Amino acid sequence: MALRFCVLGSSSAGNATWVASDTTAILVDAGFSLRTLEERLALIGESAGRLSAVVVSHEHSDHIAGIPRLQRRHGVQVFANEGTREGAMQSPEFAEVRWTLFHTGHPFEVGDLVITPFAVPHDAYDPVGFLISHDGTTIGIATDLGTSTALICARLQACRALVLEANHDERMLRDSRRPWALKQRILSRQGHLSNRAAAALLLEVAGPHLTDVFLAHLSQECNHPDFALQTIEEELRRAGRLHVRLRPTYADRPAELWPCA
Repeated sequence: MALRFCVLGSSSAGNATWVASDTTAILVDAGFSLRTLEERLALIGESAGRLSAVVVSHEHSDHIAGIPRLQRRHGVQVFANEGTREGAMQSPEFAEVRWTLFHTGHPFEVGDLVITPFAVPHDAYDPVGFLISHDGTTIGIATDLGTSTALICARLQACRALVLEANHDERMLRDSRRPWALKQRILSRQGHLSNRAAAALLLEVAGPHLTDVFLAHLSQECNHPDFALQTIEEELRRAGRLHVRLRPTYADRPAELWPCA
């Protein structure tokens, strides 16, 4: 069976994506408690005991909270770059985590998966997105980024499927009761992608080989799956990219397993 993945959950409360071949299974981020991770894996017929590794995009708690207990109980390797390791180690609970370091921009292997981290703009020490390849298929995961860049577009053009941030509707964010400083952070180039910004990025990378895009990290206060889907679908339709299927992810349960039925 070819490469498979499932977004186990994605929001500001927690993020984790399961990716697997027949012989290797990993998580991209582990921002839920160990119990929640185990429960969500069970919902898709998988187990934490089969995991070989967690690869970490950046050190924010909604991406790393479950790592210490996951490693203690199941012995998984934890891969991150030096900046992310440094940021995470500021929290005492990460003092005993054993890290395997990668270098941003340089591919590395976990089992039969080839993982390529690439730089993204976000307010973290050294944040990255990932390409994950196996047997001629590549998927991309970029869940926290404030803006698109030429590098991001070049990397994501290789993908059959994407997990891409569509964090907020700009009007809903500006009308929300959030503090102005937080709004400025989210809207900044090191913040989070809006629905329209996600659509613009997709128009740059949605070649004929891209089949499915999972919209991730949707704000529960400043977005809605219907808004995100409608906004991005309209932009893709105007551009004639009718072959790309958009799918939501959820804060409280796994999304659809890919490849999709």
